[in-house]
Amino acid sequence: MDSTLLIAIFVGIAALLLLILRFRIQAFIALLIASIIVGIIAGMDPYQIIVTIQEGMGSTLGFVAVVVGLGAMFGAILEHSGGAEAVASFLLSRFKEKGTSWALMLTGFLIAIPVFFDVAFIILVPMIYSLQRTSKKSLLLYGIPLLAGLAVTHTFIPPTPGPVAVADILKADLGWVIVFGFIVGIPTAIISGPIFGRYIAKKIHIDAPALLSDIEQEDGKRPSVWMIFSIIALPIFLIVGNTFLNSDMASWASESVKNWAKMIGHPFVALILANLIAWYVLGIKRGNTAKTLQTITGKSLAPAGIIILLTGAGGVFKQMLIETGTGTMMADYFKELGLGILVVSFIIAALVRILQGSATVAMITAAGVVASLLETDPLGAIDTALLVIAIASGATILSHVNDSGFWMVCKYMGMTEKQTFRSFTVMTTVLALVGITFVGLISIFV
Repeated sequence: MDSTLLIAIFVGIAALLLLILRFRIQAFIALLIASIIVGIIAGMDPYQIIVTIQEGMGSTLGFVAVVVGLGAMFGAILEHSGGAEAVASFLLSRFKEKGTSWALMLTGFLIAIPVFFDVAFIILVPMIYSLQRTSKKSLLLYGIPLLAGLAVTHTFIPPTPGPVAVADILKADLGWVIVFGFIVGIPTAIISGPIFGRYIAKKIHIDAPALLSDIEQEDGKRPSVWMIFSIIALPIFLIVGNTFLNSDMASWASESVKNWAKMIGHPFVALILANLIAWYVLGIKRGNTAKTLQTITGKSLAPAGIIILLTGAGGVFKQMLIETGTGTMMADYFKELGLGILVVSFIIAALVRILQGSATVAMITAAGVVASLLETDPLGAIDTALLVIAIASGATILSHVNDSGFWMVCKYMGMTEKQTFRSFTVMTTVLALVGITFVGLISIFV
């Protein structure tokens, strides 16, 4: 093993974590600095380092920037229209009291497809306050299932930014990622949500905080829930349909049909169509002016911007590992250890997540390292999709004080730090371990 390359990768990752944790450098800049450090230590030509940064950034953002931007605008319109509350109210009305936690898990699972985790939680948290005040049971009985559903979709299922970015870096088929995201995500959400929520609610009793914002929107102002379901399902249906029509299972399809499916079922077109429909049905038709909709979607791009840049920096890190040959060296090293790539991916994502907090940074960093391994040993479409889910599982583990989500849950649910550790932190760990277990089982049989 080349000791110089080994030093380069370890110093690069150490520098990344030090810059984020100790010096509070923004993760986007930290990833770029770490990439430059890797290139310098590995002995790359100085100008070639700059070229590699351009190549890594450009090749990654050509896809991710469009998808994340369209997804953010789509979620903003859904949020503004009251669609998220409509879905939640519908699901809760269809379940009896004992099934409320299952309805909340499903609500989080569906709402997080178009809406970011933190935004969706803030939108829906008044609902669980009301449920707790009515039932007098622990707020965790309702909060944990909702959080599990949100967390699983946020990290497992495109078009949310994390899995989209990882799928692009690993060159995974987005349709297969969606399919396996659902297959792994549903049982994972059930175990870490309603099942764990029922257990921890018996151990810790939390009453809903008294907040002035605990006011429900009038039902008459909400859009039809079936309309919301249809709009959310449209891009997913088109993307998965493209994967099916261009697979061996659709040998009957003509080349013309396959080519049209590739265009219409591409995430770009699928999300453009979803946005256009949402603009009209949830915006114009409900009395919103074009100027109002432009303001809503314009504001949604502010949080999306940092995700786009962060993803691009992750692409730079990946490209630097490939160009220096570090990826080839690591591939040989892990083969000697006898560790499977799914386990390696999970461990890398988990370590970065635990050390610096952000699931997105953990996913992108792990994807960059793993992508360099695939240069020497590429996987099939299904195995690559499972690899994305393995990374997503590792990136959810052990949320604690360096994760903004930890503090959001802690404060909104009125818990102490100790209670948050015993509930939310354990939930994210259960979620991660169950997720990687199901990925491993599927990889054996598929």
